Amino acid sequence: MKKISPYQFLIACFLLLSACTGTNDISKEQAQKIGISWKLISNLIEPAHSFQAKFTIKNGSDFTLDGSNWALFFNMSPRPIQSNKTPQPAVVEHINGDWYKMIAAKDFKLAPGDSITIEYTGSEGIIKETDAPMGLYFVFYDKEGKEKEIVQVADFVVEPFVAKEQLLRSKDDLVPLQTPEQRYKDNLKFTKLGAEQLLKIIPSPVKMSAGTETFSLDNKATVYYQKGLEKEAKYLIEKLKSVTGTDFPIREGLPTATTPAAPSIVLNTGSVSVNGIAKEAYKLGVNASGVTITGSDAAGVFYGVQSLLQLIPTELYQKPAAAIVLGHVQVEDAPRFHFRSLHLDVARNFQTKESVKRVVDLLASYKVNHLLFYITEDEGWRVEVDGLPELTEVGAHRAHTSGMGASALHPGYGSGPVANDEGKYGSGFYTKADFIEILKYANDRHIKVIPEVNFPGHALAAIKSMEARYDRLMKEGKEKEANEYRLIDPDDKSVYISAQGYKNNTVSVARESTYHFYEKVVDEITKMYKEAGLTLDTFHTGGDEVAEGVWTKSPMAIKLKNAHPDIKEFRDLQTYFVRKLLPLLEKRNLKVHGWEEVALTKTNAGIYNANPEFVGRSVVPYIWNNVYDVDLGNRLANAGYEVVLCNVTNFYFDMSYNNDPKEPGLYWGGFVDTRDNWAFAPFNMFRTTEQTALGKPMKEEFVGKQAMKPEARKNVIGIEAQLWGETIKGRDMMEYSILPKLLGFAESAWSAERKWENVADEASRKKMIDEGWNVFANSMAQKHIPRLSFQNGGYNYRLPMPGAVVEDGLLKANVELPGLAIHYTTDGSEPTAKSTVFEAPVKAAGTIKLKSFDMAGKSSRTSVLTVK
Repeated sequence: MKKISPYQFLIACFLLLSACTGTNDISKEQAQKIGISWKLISNLIEPAHSFQAKFTIKNGSDFTLDGSNWALFFNMSPRPIQSNKTPQPAVVEHINGDWYKMIAAKDFKLAPGDSITIEYTGSEGIIKETDAPMGLYFVFYDKEGKEKEIVQVADFVVEPFVAKEQLLRSKDDLVPLQTPEQRYKDNLKFTKLGAEQLLKIIPSPVKMSAGTETFSLDNKATVYYQKGLEKEAKYLIEKLKSVTGTDFPIREGLPTATTPAAPSIVLNTGSVSVNGIAKEAYKLGVNASGVTITGSDAAGVFYGVQSLLQLIPTELYQKPAAAIVLGHVQVEDAPRFHFRSLHLDVARNFQTKESVKRVVDLLASYKVNHLLFYITEDEGWRVEVDGLPELTEVGAHRAHTSGMGASALHPGYGSGPVANDEGKYGSGFYTKADFIEILKYANDRHIKVIPEVNFPGHALAAIKSMEARYDRLMKEGKEKEANEYRLIDPDDKSVYISAQGYKNNTVSVARESTYHFYEKVVDEITKMYKEAGLTLDTFHTGGDEVAEGVWTKSPMAIKLKNAHPDIKEFRDLQTYFVRKLLPLLEKRNLKVHGWEEVALTKTNAGIYNANPEFVGRSVVPYIWNNVYDVDLGNRLANAGYEVVLCNVTNFYFDMSYNNDPKEPGLYWGGFVDTRDNWAFAPFNMFRTTEQTALGKPMKEEFVGKQAMKPEARKNVIGIEAQLWGETIKGRDMMEYSILPKLLGFAESAWSAERKWENVADEASRKKMIDEGWNVFANSMAQKHIPRLSFQNGGYNYRLPMPGAVVEDGLLKANVELPGLAIHYTTDGSEPTAKSTVFEAPVKAAGTIKLKSFDMAGKSSRTSVLTVK
């Protein structure tokens, strides 16, 4: 037994006495000894569609927590908190957005060494680890209740989701749970194909015919390019160097009859029309003389280059060689839709300039030609604007604040109490130079960047920034200047809550300064485009999810409504906002894109109707809602609007791949995987909208709904994938969410209409879809996905876990993307590329671990099958 000296005994007594006296002094070192765990108890409680969870606090410090000297702040996937049916030692309260706090009851006491559990309930089931509380920190208070110390929680654990009541969202959740057995069952319909059956190019070209001979391409071949195609030529030789390790000679002008006979690559433009499309079209030929790419324009040439790069054997990306062996081939190709876009949210969680450029390269590789750049949101303003420094000084940084009324942004999505904290993504912005660099980089790759400034809702970062500006100028005695760009009615007492839990994120549409602010921002962004050598001709105004109840108690809004008898309801003020903003943007020769609400009106019953007012103007609504309003896209196209289809069930990259609790992402719109991105019929959307978010078949939902009229098909100008940033923390998670979904999306955006899109018989259509998907899945697994490991130093992409069962003592395994190798172990160790390869049913027992691997050596997460 270890002896205690008298000195140690006295010290221990002193510490114990200090703890018992409830001193208000605590050091950061001691505070970080307070451990917290969080557990989801159940989603199957009453009332339906609720959850029950608990925090356990273990006080490892020498400090007694009481009813007034602390509060715990955190973020979590936003959900309303319900009143406790049973009194708890502390309560969880929603502050704003996804910001919450735990407040102790008056008689709370947690002495050193003790633990306590606090239970709470809320609305909407929780099934993901990414839903759990994050960014936890304590605020400690003195006897007067003033904030004294802020300490981030260092010891926090989320307990695993394992029980049925933790894995199902509710009692009516019909989506099968992710298990090795379920995956095996789902994968049975797919089989591995031979190399000759694979798609050589994704997205699939309109026409492609392959010969039997080959051409060896090395740096003896000169790259000739027509004047005006220098960027495309330089891009090509840079890519060829990455797979050969050699420089290719490059020369402006085309070879002539007097040019010495030698292999060559020729880039030129000419009269090219494929499927009646003469924009972005190209022809690619490989024969004994070399390679010829003829585009209808420079973009067509660029896309021909992308197809050529995909014809290069994947092995060369892994192990470069001086010569590239290409099969003789003839390709004729053009896009189905001119507008092919990715929406990238960098506002909620910031992404660096370098990370954005990596995404731009991906888009270019798969012939996506627009980037909707989401640079403003409630949680952040991400672009420097001349004359309005607060937009980035305040709006680009999240940190602990005294409350939602402060002229600053509070923590969000786990960003924690300190701005610019390492490893966190709440703070950051692009300087003007950064933004211009991104614009140029995208333009060189034939990608048009469309900026989005979301108003009148989703505007908290702008509001807080302009309130900070107002405060500064009022202190300087400059009242007129202070009000010049102010965005709120300071006397507004309206009570509302947005879809993401915000209570104060909507600008005043009754203030002239709101429109003046928007004009100022547009004009400054326009200048940046000019500095990049570009013309800004399209601006996205957002306009989505304005909450019910906004403006109802705003004296300024009430006055405006009373002055306009045609404004019947306060919600109609959103249409007023669009009506007033539109000519300001049209005057600047801007096309106005926006979310679907910009072209809708809403009844008292909550029904959305197409608003004919802006048909024929420069207004293009983007339609995401095909779950709660299943024919909305059809109705707007039928009403005469040009539309961009962004269906949540097919194109939301931030929706989780499946309901595995460790698979990151959201799921309010259901689960979205690469097959969903690929299987989309834009003119017959009901045929590729299979189930609700909870897994209920949607066939009944389509009865009596509008189909898209044949004459309205021309109004669908394109499709867009969305990557909203709530759960996207850093580059790796962004790329994981994009890949390989982007490949499926590109096929829907570029490739010609698939035959199954027009097959009315469900059984026949599903059979055709399964057959087509099997080819596409094999092609990704065996050829296209592995190449991503070597592009730009390697991308972080997702591979699916294997499915597995043991039947009659035999292990059987398969994978969602046939052609991936399955490696397994039976000794409890993690599978590696050197582990046993599954090739045929084999005897196995105990704990079996399996992973899928591609030819680049990248693996999936581990699938665990326990056989008793």
